[in-house]
Amino acid sequence: MDKTIVVSVTRTHIHPFYGKTMKTTKKYHADDPEGLAGMGDTVEIEECRPLSKMKKFKLVKVLKKDIYTGEIPETPETVEGSGGDQK
Repeated sequence: MDKTIVVSVTRTHIHPFYGKTMKTTKKYHADDPEGLAGMGDTVEIEECRPLSKMKKFKLVKVLKKDIYTGEIPETPETVEGSGGDQK
């Protein structure tokens, strides 16, 4: 999924009987051929012809860039200590 972004759309609505405010989230797969969008960005997508089994939207523009470092340590630090069942 090199040229694909997953856009999460959250909407709130009121339950018709109980009156409780509910939040629902839906994920849309969108085509991003130039790789402009990153994690946490606010984007605008529009519907298009089916590009694959799941992609039916394309990226129009990035509205707001999010400051995300994206640094994930490759190997977790191991802690030396007395743990486990050593006799």
